[in-house]
Amino acid sequence: MSLTRRYFLKSAAAASAAVATTQSLEAYQQPRSSSPNEKIGVAVIGAGGRGSSHLGAFSGGADSEVLYICDVDTNAGRKIKGVEEKQGRAPQFLQDFRKVLDDPNVDAISTATPNHWHALVSILAMQAGKHVYVEKPVSHNVWEGRQAVKWSRELNKICQCGTQSRSSPSLKSAVEYVRSGKLGPIQYAIGTCYKPRKSIGKLDQPLQIPDSIDYDMWCGPAEMVDLYRPRLHYDWHWDFNTGNGDMGNQGIHQMDIARWFLGEDKLSPRVMSIGGRVGYDDAGDTPNTQIVYHDFEAAPLIFETRGLPKKDLDWKNGMDEYRGSRIGVIVQCENGYVVIPSYTKAEAFDNDGNSLQAWSGGGDHFQNFLDAVRSGDRNDLNADILEGHLSSALCHTGAISHQLGSTKTSEEIGKEVAGDPLWSDSWERMEKHLAANGVELSDPKLSVGPWLTMDPDSETFPGNESANALLTRPYREGYVVPDADA
Repeated sequence: MSLTRRYFLKSAAAASAAVATTQSLEAYQQPRSSSPNEKIGVAVIGAGGRGSSHLGAFSGGADSEVLYICDVDTNAGRKIKGVEEKQGRAPQFLQDFRKVLDDPNVDAISTATPNHWHALVSILAMQAGKHVYVEKPVSHNVWEGRQAVKWSRELNKICQCGTQSRSSPSLKSAVEYVRSGKLGPIQYAIGTCYKPRKSIGKLDQPLQIPDSIDYDMWCGPAEMVDLYRPRLHYDWHWDFNTGNGDMGNQGIHQMDIARWFLGEDKLSPRVMSIGGRVGYDDAGDTPNTQIVYHDFEAAPLIFETRGLPKKDLDWKNGMDEYRGSRIGVIVQCENGYVVIPSYTKAEAFDNDGNSLQAWSGGGDHFQNFLDAVRSGDRNDLNADILEGHLSSALCHTGAISHQLGSTKTSEEIGKEVAGDPLWSDSWERMEKHLAANGVELSDPKLSVGPWLTMDPDSETFPGNESANALLTRPYREGYVVPDADA
């Protein structure tokens, strides 16, 4: 069914009375900029670090211009000048993005807010007739990611996930090479996110939120609580209330690449996590060291997160590397393997390590989005919201196993993974890595999650109430993610 004014007002009222519109959304079903000579009007929601890239991509070009910058921190208004210099016209600044949804001149929104806002921003924008570019992960939990997919389909809106590797011609060619069978059947894929993450510190008293920030809106769908970290911005990644740890921050890119090579179009039927936050004591609660095992039927996908340096907790030592991958992916096949060490490079080897073929070169993910907005065909997208949801949800289900786990010693963990050579190898390498950093595992420190069995069709854990409860979250009044099935 098409979304009528009645449906829009119902969901918008749940977010804010300010969003209510007196016009039918049916007038916005086609992009305003249908003419090839007319620029696509964009509102950028969240103008922090990654948001600056969005501002740069959509301003100053022939295809689009930034009409609004929206951020809960009024200090972000200083970015108006840079955008004005690029495009010749200053965008407006608003602290509450919901006020731009009524403007028919806005054809699309792009959002680089914290993770806990991604799904709600995207859905409200699509309900208002806008197309959406949403940063990865597309959701904070599995359920709301699926809702974003449903609303995109229901409203026939273009919704691109910010996994820019999908627009890389080199990676596309490498995927085709592997899928063609030139290296034989895939045996497994390993994603690595070995990225330095120092302690974020811990306060004795709650953080004083600056007056420039609307903290109620910053929290949005998340629980509104006192914070005991020294910095509000960015370090929200390491708090499960608002972020998804490094697997859902940096690692979502590598998770997506690994799933792309495997060709999996559903969530894994079984998942398990081993990990914890070790090496320091701070205000974060997401793992800085973790292994997640997705037991796909055709070939397993293992994801490894390491935030500590090579040894001695000395950040000058650099980070580990595994088979040529630091922040990348290894796809092992019967007759060789492919290493994908970045968003724009891949190289195939035989099992003796001899190079067979290499690919390099990146693409323009933002332009791909604009092209799809022009065409109105989501099939033109390189990273449709469904792809973003599936890869994001693989991070979320791994986190659920972690959160349901119990701490165990290294000896106990060794027994858990015994019998599976791939699982055991990954664990033994992580154990040595922690020992090199002086993390003693004779006392229980790492959370060993249960094997969780999922029904990939319903995206639920049959008969497991504790796990199913973590597929979504309690939403605060005024910031409820709309249920497309309601």
